[in-house]
Formats: sequence, structure tokens, C-alpha cells
Amino acid sequence: MSKVPTIMKWYFVRCQSGREDSIAKNTLTRLKMAAVQDLVPQVLVPFERVTDLKNGKKRVKNKKLYPGYLMVQADLEDVEDPRVLKARNTLREVDGLRDFLGNPGEPSALTDAEVQAILSRMSESESRPQVTIGLHKGDMVKIKSGAFDGFDGTVDDVNPEKGTVKVIVTIFGRPTPVELEYWEVEAV
Repeated sequence: MSKVPTIMKWYFVRCQSGREDSIAKNTLTRLKMAAVQDLVPQVLVPFERVTDLKNGKKRVKNKKLYPGYLMVQADLEDVEDPRVLKARNTLREVDGLRDFLGNPGEPSALTDAEVQAILSRMSESESRPQVTIGLHKGDMVKIKSGAFDGFDGTVDDVNPEKGTVKVIVTIFGRPTPVELEYWEVEAV
């Protein structure tokens, strides 16, 4: 009797926070050594690319979407298959890897819509990194450049998509809204 091929499903697996990248790499190595990498072909650290400002310098970095979790693509349904049992045991033995999300011993697969949402968020951020602006409405800021250099104001609106901040500045005793790039202001 030939085995009917199954469709790979995606799962979330808990892991030690802060070590996601090394655990993902170690997991793939262990699966390859156990010769079951065909049952677990992908182990991902879900992330998005973000632009932030540190010490006046703009830099792009990876921000984990789900710290303490990995996404695993796997065929783990047939618990009667000795290779599936070997793959599950290999995953359990990886240092820093915890258990699957779901009931103990019963991993819960993600829906196709959930997987597509996460993967598209990752790919969109690759081509157009999100801007992280560490400011919120009501924060006091000092303007660092432009026509209003040296003025203090209050953040009225933050637009991460455009990378802008609307600041209310008092000019000649009147509140005036000014739209600035996020790097033109700093928190006071």
C-alpha cells in the first residue's frame, strides 16, 4: 500500500526567547542529521524589517513578530509512521525548543489565512521597511532641524507609514501644527 502524500502544515513552536535564530538553525541541523528534513523542511523566525533612529543614525533591522516562537512547516499528522515519530522526537530534543502551540501532544496547525498574513507581512517589510517612531500623541519634543529648529512642541499625530510626526508648536502665542520627518524631532 503506497502512502498518500500529505500537505505540509505550519505550526508555532515555543522556544527560548532571545535565541530564536540560533535555535532555528540548530533545529534544521538536527533534523538533517536525523534524516527527517523532508518532513520538516522549513523553520522560520517570523520578523519584519523596521527602520529606527539610534544616536541620530537611521538603520534598518529585523524585529521579531513573535518573540519566543518559531514557525515550523511540517508533516506530522501520521503518528503511526516511524519517521513522523522520529521527527517529533528530534524536535523535542532540540536545546531551547519547547512545545507546539495547542494541546499537549496535539500540535494545532495554523490556518492558510494566518500563514499567508504572516508571510506577506514578512515579504512586504523586506521591500519597504516599517518605520519605528518612538513617539506617541501628547509627548513633548524638541525640533532638531528646519525652519523650527530649537522649538519645543507636543506630538499631535504619528504616521509610521509616511515616517512623519505632526507637532503642535506655539508661534507668537498661537498653537500651530507642523508636519515633520520623524528624524527631525527628539523626545524631551
